[in-house]
Amino acid sequence: MTGTDQSSFLGRISIRRNQVNAMEGYHEQEIEDLELFQKQLSDRFAELLSAPDDAPTEAFLSISWIRKLLDVFLCCETECKAILLMERDAAQISKPPLDRLIPELLERVVKAMDICNAATNGVELVRHCQKLAEIAVSALEQKPFGEGQARRAKKALVSLMSAMHVDDKESSVQKTAERSWSFGRRSGNKDRHHGHYRSLSWQVAKHWSASKQIHAMTMNLAAPRGPEASCLPAPVYILSLIIVFVMWVLIAAIPCQERSGLTTHLPINKHVNWTHSLAGIHDKIGEEWKKKEKKGMAGLLYEMQKMEKLGQSLIEFTDSYQFPGEKEKLDEVAAQVAELAEVCRRMDEGLVPLQMLIREAFHRLVRNRTEFLDVLEQGAPVV
Repeated sequence: MTGTDQSSFLGRISIRRNQVNAMEGYHEQEIEDLELFQKQLSDRFAELLSAPDDAPTEAFLSISWIRKLLDVFLCCETECKAILLMERDAAQISKPPLDRLIPELLERVVKAMDICNAATNGVELVRHCQKLAEIAVSALEQKPFGEGQARRAKKALVSLMSAMHVDDKESSVQKTAERSWSFGRRSGNKDRHHGHYRSLSWQVAKHWSASKQIHAMTMNLAAPRGPEASCLPAPVYILSLIIVFVMWVLIAAIPCQERSGLTTHLPINKHVNWTHSLAGIHDKIGEEWKKKEKKGMAGLLYEMQKMEKLGQSLIEFTDSYQFPGEKEKLDEVAAQVAELAEVCRRMDEGLVPLQMLIREAFHRLVRNRTEFLDVLEQGAPVV
C-alpha cells in the first residue's frame, strides 16, 4: 500500500468516527472497514510470499525483504491502531472482553520490544561477518596472488565460519556478542569487546531466550469467534498476531540468543482468509529452519546463507592452494570472490537501514503502548 492509499484509509476511518455512532448502518460500516483492512493485509503478505528464492536484490529473507516486512508491519500497526482508537470513546476500550485483550496485547508489546533490541544487536553480528568476508575478499583479489594471500584469506574465512556457526545456546552466543535489553534492567553500556563484537547498549539476562519470548507471546492468542470476529476483538487479535509473526521472522533470520525449537511456537489460524499468505511464509521459513537448526547457524538471512556457502568453498581452495595454481581453478575462484564481494556490497548498503527500521519498530511499540495505557486509564470507571 502506498502512503496515499494509507492516508485514504485513515481518512475514511476518521470521517466515519466523526459521524454519530448511533446512526443506522454504523456497525455495518465498521465491518466494511475491517474487511478492507484484512484485504490489504492479505495483499501485502501475498506480495512478500511471492518473492523469488534466488534473486539477490529481492530474494525471500534477504535484507531488502526483511525491510519490506518491517514496512508492512509499520503500516499495519498504524491502521490497526486507527481502527481501535481513532475518534473512539475510551470507555469502549475498557469494556469486556477488551479489558482483558488489551493488557494481553501490551504484554506482547513488551516482549516484542526486547526482541527488537536483540535483533538490532544481531545485525551487528551480521556486520561483523561482513567485515571478515571483506578481509577475505581483499586478500583473494590481490595480484599477484600467492601463498601468503591464501593464508590471510583462510584466517579471515575460518573466523567468519566460526562467527556464523553458533550453537544458539546462551553460553556460546554470549561469547560472540552481548545482547541488549529494552528496559535496561541491567544498567550501563559496558562498551567492551567480546569476540571482536561490540555491544550496543545493555546486556540481556544470562538465560534470556528468544524462542521462549515467542512462546510466551502466543499464550492466549486465539482468533475471536462468533460476533466478536466482526467487532473490536478482531483488530486486537490481528495486531497481536502480526507483532508475534514479525518478531518470529526477525528471530529466524537474524542472530538471537537461544532459538531452539522455534518452529513449534507460532500457531496461525489457517481458516481465516487474510492469514493464508502469513501461513505460507511461516511454513516456508519453518522448513528452512528445520534443515539448518541442527547444524547451528547465525540465521536464515539470505545474504548470510550465500556467504556461508561461498566461504566454505573458498576455505577448501585456500587449504589446497599451491603457487602458482591452476588457471581453470583460479578463474572459478575469481567468480566466487566476485560473488562474495557483491554480497558484502549489498550488506554494506542494506544493514544500517535495516537496523534503523528495527529501531523504528521498537520506538513505535513504545509510543503505542503508552497510548493504549492512556486510553485504558481514561476509560476506567471512576471509583
